[in-house]
Amino acid sequence: MIEICNISKTYETGNKALRNVNITIENGEFVFVVGRSGSGKSTLLKLLLKETEPSYGKIVVNDMSLQKMPRRFVPKYRRRLGVVFQDFRLLKDKTVFENVAFAQRVVGVSTRKIRESVPAMLQMVGLSSKYKFYPNQLSGGEQQRVAIARALINNPEVLLADEPTGNLDHQNADEIMKLLEEINSRGTTVIVVTHSREIVERMKKRVITMERGAVVSDTKEGGDTHED
Repeated sequence: MIEICNISKTYETGNKALRNVNITIENGEFVFVVGRSGSGKSTLLKLLLKETEPSYGKIVVNDMSLQKMPRRFVPKYRRRLGVVFQDFRLLKDKTVFENVAFAQRVVGVSTRKIRESVPAMLQMVGLSSKYKFYPNQLSGGEQQRVAIARALINNPEVLLADEPTGNLDHQNADEIMKLLEEINSRGTTVIVVTHSREIVERMKKRVITMERGAVVSDTKEGGDTHED
C-alpha cells in the first residue's frame, strides 16, 4: 500500500509544486495520474522514488516511511520499484538482452539466473525474437517494451510509468497499455502518469486528476468517487 499523507512540496525557487496531497493506493491497483504540465505529477513521482523530499507531510510505501529511511537503504528501496520513462532510456551500445540483463547485473544476480529470467521476460513483452537487436534497430513501441522488461526483471512491487506512450503512435500506445494491464493482472501495482485523456477514458481505471499541485478529483472505474 502507498499512503501519501498531507504532502506539500515547495522548491527553493518558491514554486509550490504540491499542496496538501492525500492519496492511498492499495496493493494491486492500476491508477492513472493526470493533469496539465506543471500540475505536480512529476514531483509526485520524484517523491515516490525518493529523488526529492517533501516540505511537509509523509509518504509510507508498504509500511516503510520514506522520510525516516536512512540514505543507505534508498538503493534497496528503489529496486522494489520499476520505472518506465517516455524516452525509454535504453543503453544504445547494448543489445535488447543486455539492456534487460543490466538491471539484474547491477544488483548481483548470477549469470545463470540471468540466462533463465531474461528470455522469460522478453517472451512476456513479445520480443523473444529480437534479443540480439540494438535499440536503434527497434521501433518506438519495441523500445518501450524493452524498457518495461528491464523495469520488471527484478519483480518490483510497484511499476511507475511516466508518460509511457508519449512518444508512440496510436497502435503502439494501445499495445503498451495492454501490456501494462497484463502486468497489473499478475499482481503488480501500476501507476501511470499521462496527459492522454483518450487512453485514460478507454482504459476505465481509477483516475487521480491534479491541478496546480492539488488533487481535484479521484474517481474509480465507472466514475464513482474513490473512498480512502
